[in-house]
Amino acid sequence: MKLHKNDNFSRRNFLKTSVLASGGLLIGFNLITACKTEAEMPVDIANLNFNDFNAFIKISDDGYVTIFSPNPEIGQGVKTSMPMIIAEELDVEWSKVNVVQGALDTKNFQRQVAGGSQSIRFGWDALRQTGATTRQMLINAAAAKWNVDASTCKASKGIITNENGDKLGYGEVVKEAALLEVPDDVKLKEIKDFTIIGQEIVNVDIDKIITGKPLFGLDYKAEGMVYASVLRPPAFGQKLESFNDTKAKAVNGVSEVIKFGDKVAVLANSTWAAMKGKKALSAVWNDEKFESTENHNEILTNILDGKEFKVEREDGNIKKAFKTADKVIERTYHSPFLPHNCLEPMNFYADVTEDKVHLVGPIQTPQWTVNRVAKLLDRKAEDISCKMTRMGGGFGRRLYGDFALEAAEISSLAKKPIKVIFSREDDMTAGTYRPAIKYRIAASLKDGKVTGYHLKEAAVNGNMYGLIPNFFPAGCIPNYKVETGNYKSNITTGAWRAPYTNFLAFAEQSFFDELAAELNVDAIQLRLDLLQNVKNTDDKKIEYSGQRMEDTIKLVREKANWGKTKEGVYQGFAAYYSHNTHVAEIADIVLKDGFPVVKKVTVAADCGVVVNPTGARNQVEGGVLDGIGHAMYADLSFKKGKPNSKNFDTYRLIRMQETPKVEVYFVENQLSPTGLGEPGLPPAGGAVANAINVALGKRMYSQPFVKELKKENVLG
Repeated sequence: MKLHKNDNFSRRNFLKTSVLASGGLLIGFNLITACKTEAEMPVDIANLNFNDFNAFIKISDDGYVTIFSPNPEIGQGVKTSMPMIIAEELDVEWSKVNVVQGALDTKNFQRQVAGGSQSIRFGWDALRQTGATTRQMLINAAAAKWNVDASTCKASKGIITNENGDKLGYGEVVKEAALLEVPDDVKLKEIKDFTIIGQEIVNVDIDKIITGKPLFGLDYKAEGMVYASVLRPPAFGQKLESFNDTKAKAVNGVSEVIKFGDKVAVLANSTWAAMKGKKALSAVWNDEKFESTENHNEILTNILDGKEFKVEREDGNIKKAFKTADKVIERTYHSPFLPHNCLEPMNFYADVTEDKVHLVGPIQTPQWTVNRVAKLLDRKAEDISCKMTRMGGGFGRRLYGDFALEAAEISSLAKKPIKVIFSREDDMTAGTYRPAIKYRIAASLKDGKVTGYHLKEAAVNGNMYGLIPNFFPAGCIPNYKVETGNYKSNITTGAWRAPYTNFLAFAEQSFFDELAAELNVDAIQLRLDLLQNVKNTDDKKIEYSGQRMEDTIKLVREKANWGKTKEGVYQGFAAYYSHNTHVAEIADIVLKDGFPVVKKVTVAADCGVVVNPTGARNQVEGGVLDGIGHAMYADLSFKKGKPNSKNFDTYRLIRMQETPKVEVYFVENQLSPTGLGEPGLPPAGGAVANAINVALGKRMYSQPFVKELKKENVLG
């Protein structure tokens, strides 16, 4: 059975009630399936046991509500904001809500993922209906108790009242409500009546975080658990030929050394002993033909110069536009590999026995990881349980679960519960990186207009642009073409915060700044003029809104006082649509001893209804700082297959004193919300690069900018 977005399927499909032993009401809702715009029903609902649900609301007879949050919490705030949506429609005081991390149901549910800034967007309708349905059931129970029509009753802050002035708390009717039919047609609140959504709500885990209570994977301990530190190939593409563990086994606390594949695990009674034992290992690796950054630069340039491309989108006649142009401008942009550098290094617990497999740890893709562990160990996924801990950062790295597979394999071989812990060096040298990319962008200009746009992408391991050819400026320029080519590398690459757009937005928005200068028009006005061409488009493939982007740009232009700053302050603008959210940013920089210093970034974002302004601002501010820091400083180069940086002494991140003030403004509307974990990052690099050009007259074509400025002798 398929669920479609507009189907008026019964709430019975995702709601189920039960009376608690204590007399409270337990309401299960298949949140994950209900969140999907199209989804296969996981089971026959009619035959489903209540315990098959992986997320539910629990209302006790004293009126307190527990909401189990099923999605992984990675710092994006869904553990707070998703229950807020339910509590709003349930109409209960937030102070009476307790939020608990839900477990993974590996049998029935397939989508418990932290990634793509999609949790709120996909959960909005289902979460609202869940809360509203529960509220109506409580009202119906109260009405029956009073022997009045339910339409004459209303609920507010956990209290039900009728026209006679009678009052009943939710806790006083939960037992009766649990025995009622689930209503099919409930009325959602008007957005203007929201009392919880839109309020500044503190993160539900904040007390535990600031007092150091165990929440994260690194905190997890279990009886009988030993720690594992793993020696991995030092260079990508390398294989293990032999190893000697004599000195490792002599380390106090080391209990065992296990080879698996091309890796060697040292097991010990503490993290320190395990890591010390690993350092005492000696190993012989084969000698392969290794890759280097110089190789990659040459290969990617050759791809751009060649003819082997896949056409992702083509409008009009790009050849004719370029042939008849008054002028053609072409620029090439380059980004390096980047590691994720989560504050909490990779770690995972596994207990593999003949009867079961139990996994615990920080993971963005628990279901996928369980399936991979099942395949690795030749076990049934139904026999594997996975408990999600809060994550100390992810940014895409914890999508991949390789650390969980290592834990499961080692536990299976050792026949004991173990926890794999990466050191910072392990994390940076054996990672899954943002791939190196080059973009070559060309535009044709004629009669003061942009008539053609041609983008070529050359990437290591798969193409970024291939998934987003219908983003801006598609639809704005009549002759438009996007082509991609790639090179297969041994170096592991994957999603990095705001995948596909984190570097592209810098390249594209820098290029449009050059076009504005060439046409002698204001940089913002050029974008606004181009957006007029995509309004009211009948092209269903276009993914962004011309009107929403225009509104967002105008808001940031007003809030940042574009063009009206003090002497010595230089502004740069960029705007980008990604992950269903429109964002525009203006960076203010000053020069200090000739060095560009970002003092302030003004941000406007259209993400629809803002569920939790506190969390929303946090996400945007974090994205902006992340984008600026990596664009300015971050660089991971390779030599003989090895990263040149292994820790933060050689890998530069933005520092506390370098972080600018970030002012965030949201476009006010009543549209369904979208995500914010990633969209704040992509425009940041472009806004800073364009401000640097205003201040120094130097265009940035490569990241990191500091390296580019030194290369051009702008900085000493």
